[in-house]
Amino acid sequence: MKIDHPTYTQEQISAWLRGLMSVALADNDYSDQERSLFDQISHSDEWGEEVTIANFEPISAQDLATALGSDYAVGQNFLRMAVMMALADGKYTDTEDLVIQGFCKALNQEVKAIDDLREKLASASHHEEHHPDLLEPVKEWLDHMDIHDSKLANLICKVVPAQCPFERDIVLFGRKIMHIPAMCEINPLYDQLVGLRFRSLSYLADKGEDISKYY
Repeated sequence: MKIDHPTYTQEQISAWLRGLMSVALADNDYSDQERSLFDQISHSDEWGEEVTIANFEPISAQDLATALGSDYAVGQNFLRMAVMMALADGKYTDTEDLVIQGFCKALNQEVKAIDDLREKLASASHHEEHHPDLLEPVKEWLDHMDIHDSKLANLICKVVPAQCPFERDIVLFGRKIMHIPAMCEINPLYDQLVGLRFRSLSYLADKGEDISKYY
């Protein structure tokens, strides 16, 4: 039986970018890592013209839901990207979580991975640091993101950097859970991010697109 996969319109991709901007600006700390990610996203041939940060403003949850529509897979894929944007600087803050929760509600989506993480952190609030296994639900959730659209694949190749991320702390909801040295291999999301980028590159190559620009 043929499976119908979602495809993405220019309006939907624009809404994605505005949604990611909303997450990046949620904590009033537009970090260098987030700025770098958005710069990689926005400089792309498929937009038809040069896109700058000034072209995009944060989007309301309801406007995002209207633009993305009711397709469950589209909503889940956007939320995965939003969480990746939130974790770009190694922090997942309460304000970023509130924005993502608003998106979930408007999109009629439930992200159990984030709900479970929130509950575990709340129950262990008396500890300053927590075990990295707290990220296991998020890792599994990211692993389930399939690539079936060229615009989405290009977007992911820009969001996920080709080079190893810098040394940083991982802070979730204001609580440090681990320190990540510059060695990529021990980044708790490294395998998931590399796998997602690889699936995107493979999809584009199979479609005959030039992927050399992403190396």
